[in-house]
Amino acid sequence: MGKLRFVAVAGVVATVALTGCTSSQGDDSPTAHKSPTSAASASASKTASGRAEHIPGETVTKAPDPIDGQAVARVANARGNREIDIPGGVKAGALSISVNCQGRGTLTVSVKPVGLSFPLECVAGEVSSTYNELHLKTARGRGTVYVTAPSPVRWALTVGQ
Repeated sequence: MGKLRFVAVAGVVATVALTGCTSSQGDDSPTAHKSPTSAASASASKTASGRAEHIPGETVTKAPDPIDGQAVARVANARGNREIDIPGGVKAGALSISVNCQGRGTLTVSVKPVGLSFPLECVAGEVSSTYNELHLKTARGRGTVYVTAPSPVRWALTVGQ
């Protein structure tokens, strides 16, 4: 199952990389991590629903397992908006965010002060998933993840470093 999840997540990473992470920092901005993916692995991650964001077996009742590094913050079975502090701040190196959601609406994740922001379209009756990772040149003393989601959307999130 680990290989299947990696291939599926790699497809989602490729989709997200093409559709929209934003950063607003200057010279010290994060650099996007590019996973080795191909069109074949991206299309292999699509399910019968045709949505690359759906990974079979994912849930919102448990925080996603970290893909790389250690989980430093986890939230499961949440609804609505939330602020999640990153204990110890944001370290130099890889910072990853894994998100699962279910219910009709758009969930948005923002990470301050690094300037990462991305949406995830959530649907009723199916779990949508995404994974974003970036590499930071310098540490930040504080770090906060902001999630905004309409009340019908349930979600789970893991921050990894």
